[in-house]
Amino acid sequence: MHIFNRVKFRTPESVELEFTLAGIGNRAWALLIDYHVLAAIMVAFIVTWTTITVQLNELWTSIFGSKAALWSIAIASLIGFTIYAGYFVIFETLWQGQTPGKRVAKIRVVRDDGRPVGLPQTTLRALLRPIDEFLFIGAFLIMFARREKRLGDLAAGTIVIQNQVVTKSRTFTLSEQAKQEADKLLQIADLSVMLPDDFAVIKEYLHRRGGMTAKARASVASRLAKDVQEILQLETVPESTTPDVFLEAIYIAYQNLRG
Repeated sequence: MHIFNRVKFRTPESVELEFTLAGIGNRAWALLIDYHVLAAIMVAFIVTWTTITVQLNELWTSIFGSKAALWSIAIASLIGFTIYAGYFVIFETLWQGQTPGKRVAKIRVVRDDGRPVGLPQTTLRALLRPIDEFLFIGAFLIMFARREKRLGDLAAGTIVIQNQVVTKSRTFTLSEQAKQEADKLLQIADLSVMLPDDFAVIKEYLHRRGGMTAKARASVASRLAKDVQEILQLETVPESTTPDVFLEAIYIAYQNLRG
């Protein structure tokens, strides 16, 4: 079951690290924030550039003649693109793979081997960003590619991951209804067919659901419950049992089975 798309890295010291890929939702949220910041910067630039060109109109005309306006637009466009690309390059290079938007969304860019990105990687990603955003090419690649890479990531050899969140407690609350359903599940289902990895995904969801929005929690629980139902070959689940309670019951039953 691949509810949480993960990647693993092995350090030179043979230590294995595991991260969760950022996903299209987190990346879109980060980009939306970054574009608001960029919009403010661009507005300030346009106002400043317009003021300068008006004040130096005679000088522009003496240098470029009748094409002064075209030259002004061309130079402004070049500077504007430099600001646009430079925003991502500067922040991702100095902030270890994060922009203001990525920092808020708690995601970051790293190399394919887990190392921090450098200037070559951030520059490639920024230069290819306009192509990725044309007709939402990048969004489609992120949604359907195995490691959620857009063109910029493919060229630069990077991936976008979620920040590791350190929690004070790894405990979670289980409902009384789930405890009752667990006893029933042990009688009607063969939980021994579940692999340890399947159980680990359920456990991870139960740990992380408290930090999810209601919509995201309902969506993940529904998909995960359906996967578990197929693994156990259960034709139906009691109507009064929500996907959340069903997963809790599976967790309890599996723990009891393992003793």
